[in-house]
Amino acid sequence: MMQNVHLAPEADEDDLYSGYNDYNPTFDTEDLENDVAFQQAARTSHGRRPLVTAKIPGTSASRPLATGIGSKATLTSSMGRPMTGAIQDGVARPMTAVHAAGYTKAAMRGSSFDPLGQARGPAPPLEMKNSDSSEEKIKQLEKKVNELVEESCIANSCGDLKLALEKAKEAGRKERVLVRQREQIATAENINLDLTYSVLFNLAGQYAANEMYAEALNTYQVIVKNKMFSNGGRLKVNMGNIYLKQRNYSKAIKFYRMALDQIPSVHKEMRIKIMQNIGVAFIKTGQYVDAISSFEHIMSMSPNLKAGFNLILCYFAIGNGEQMKKAFQKLIAVPLEVDYDDKYISPNDDPHTNLLIEAIKNDSLRQIERERKSMAEEYIMTAAKLIAPVIETSFAVGYDWCVEVVKASHYVELANDLEINKATTYLRQQDFNQALETLKMFEKKDSRVKSAAATNLSFLYYLENELAQATNYADLAVNSDRYNPAALTNKGNTVFANGDYEKAAEFYKEALRNDSSCTEALYNLGLTYKKLNRIDEALDCFLKLHAILRNSAQVLHQIANIYEIMEDPSQAIEWLLQLISVVPTDPHVLSKLGKLYDNEGDKSQAFHYYYESYRYFPSNIEVIEWLGAYYIDTQFCEKAIEYFERAALILPTQVKWQLMVASCYRRSGNYQKALEKYKVIHRKFPENVECLRFLVRLCTDMGLKEVQEYMTKLKKVEKLKEIREQRIKSGRDGSARSRREGNAGGDSGGTKGERLSAKLKALPGTSEPYESSGSKEIDASYIDPLGPQAERPKTAARKRTEEDDFAEEELGEDLLPE
Repeated sequence: MMQNVHLAPEADEDDLYSGYNDYNPTFDTEDLENDVAFQQAARTSHGRRPLVTAKIPGTSASRPLATGIGSKATLTSSMGRPMTGAIQDGVARPMTAVHAAGYTKAAMRGSSFDPLGQARGPAPPLEMKNSDSSEEKIKQLEKKVNELVEESCIANSCGDLKLALEKAKEAGRKERVLVRQREQIATAENINLDLTYSVLFNLAGQYAANEMYAEALNTYQVIVKNKMFSNGGRLKVNMGNIYLKQRNYSKAIKFYRMALDQIPSVHKEMRIKIMQNIGVAFIKTGQYVDAISSFEHIMSMSPNLKAGFNLILCYFAIGNGEQMKKAFQKLIAVPLEVDYDDKYISPNDDPHTNLLIEAIKNDSLRQIERERKSMAEEYIMTAAKLIAPVIETSFAVGYDWCVEVVKASHYVELANDLEINKATTYLRQQDFNQALETLKMFEKKDSRVKSAAATNLSFLYYLENELAQATNYADLAVNSDRYNPAALTNKGNTVFANGDYEKAAEFYKEALRNDSSCTEALYNLGLTYKKLNRIDEALDCFLKLHAILRNSAQVLHQIANIYEIMEDPSQAIEWLLQLISVVPTDPHVLSKLGKLYDNEGDKSQAFHYYYESYRYFPSNIEVIEWLGAYYIDTQFCEKAIEYFERAALILPTQVKWQLMVASCYRRSGNYQKALEKYKVIHRKFPENVECLRFLVRLCTDMGLKEVQEYMTKLKKVEKLKEIREQRIKSGRDGSARSRREGNAGGDSGGTKGERLSAKLKALPGTSEPYESSGSKEIDASYIDPLGPQAERPKTAARKRTEEDDFAEEELGEDLLPE
């Protein structure tokens, strides 16, 4: 093998690149299998070779090769230079090229391979910082101030404004301590201005959030006046906002303009927002021309929906119709910067694409797009309804112009809504024919618009009690859009009006399945269950509705009414108390509360609510009668007179209330007033027996000369009464006789007799009011219309016999009124 090895010459040659292309048979690996010396060396050294643990980068030369007999030969490079690591003159050259990989001289002497130096053991422990040093104390204090500022901001975001302010104040105190410590140990240049700015800015913001505007303004002034804060002037916007909240509009405009001057033109968006605030402040002060200039500048530089709508309002305030049109066109042209629904429609059946579209259909970005589009539609609809009546000679022409402009924009779907709004405006003006004509135009439109128009038409005919037409249009609305809850509710209403409550309930349930928040359907379903006497289900409906509409007076009243039907007065009272917190001036609710308390025996609470009901509606006869009876029961007849006099004013043809007034005068001891009142009653109702009897008794007791006249009249009236009784009796006997003689099928006389008998049974009793009608029976007995006089409390120890004011015994002259 050695005869084939050509070693590199040891002497340097003049040509540095000589032998570069020479073939060295040492690197020929094809004959290694036949090389006996190589195979012997491989067999003898393989077992003692250490395991290779990592791939070690090689140098430009190879390791010295050992022969089979143990001798080493130093290989030189093609240039004659000794190889790296070769021994020259007994001194080994260090292997510098591989030192970083862990090769050291010690490794050649048999030490283990340790490139990471793990044999040296763990690193010595770090030296402890001296916590008593001033610099360390300052750093810890800075850290604490930053933590307090963060806690203050977090508390504000959570809605705990009081805690946020406390944390901000504490951060301010610690920051001042920090500044003093820095000034003591170093120069003023080492003060952390950013920390001071953040602490003051947060404190001012928390003051403003807690509506402590004076303190907030003072804190902002500290920042603004400090020249070391380069951007402090921008905070004048915040100061302007505070003045705007305080309604100090002139100062707000001043600070907005100062902030505008200090903000460079590169911050375009911020300048636009400040100009918008200036325009709003001008509107608040009524300076519409100045506001218009601000909003016009905004619409020319960076148009947005709010500025466009405010511009329309300003032109509306000054009555400039042409400019309103131009401003409306500018509002329509504002770019929404949202993707339309085409993006959410899959172009093919690729499952991956469909999954992606489903994922982004309701993500947060899609919701923002929907909100922005909804806001734009609301602005446009409101602006159209505002300017339509004033931009043209009539509101119909104005609406038509708005509709045409909207149709030419990318808000085409709003045109139909504007047309329906036009019909609604006709309804408000009570022009039903025009409203019907406008709505009928939608019968040939697409299903959604047709359903909305038919729903309104059905409701109109329902209000006019034309149930046939209402049913037709309700069917049209349901057929056009079966998932329209309003159409289903209207259909249920028409069925309800026809008395088919079970079928109406089904329509209301279907409307609720399509839209669980359809409050009209839920309310009507509760009413339907009441009609069907399914009280528990009705109560369940109204309780669900109460969870949605917390302050609905109708819902609260229905719940209270259901508890009253269920004979649970305590619950009914509780819900009625909630109801009067919503409508405190409703006389019907107050009287209902009074009635429930009266049934429970709580007269004081009943009087309170009856009296409140009387204050708000002093024409309810039931309330007036209860209050009068209450004062008579409590023996305050003088106070009852006021209520009975009002009842007499409301029902002047009923003698009952005037007799009660006179009786109150008599019971209170004012006989002269009572006599005058009875005389007035007698002039109005000359055939009233009770009035004549009181007149006879009073005149007798007072020794007046008119007693004989009244006694004569009383006898005549009593005689007339007897004659009427005889006629009634003979009529009853005749009808009974004819009923016996006639057949059962066509006996009209018997029917007439039954009617007369029923009338007799229905005649008022002795305590009922008397009306001067010929068909009424005259009461010949003497009865006080207020009932028997209440027993007065016994105030003396000696027992006395009770005497009637109108007993048979004669009264002494000294006891009669003068």
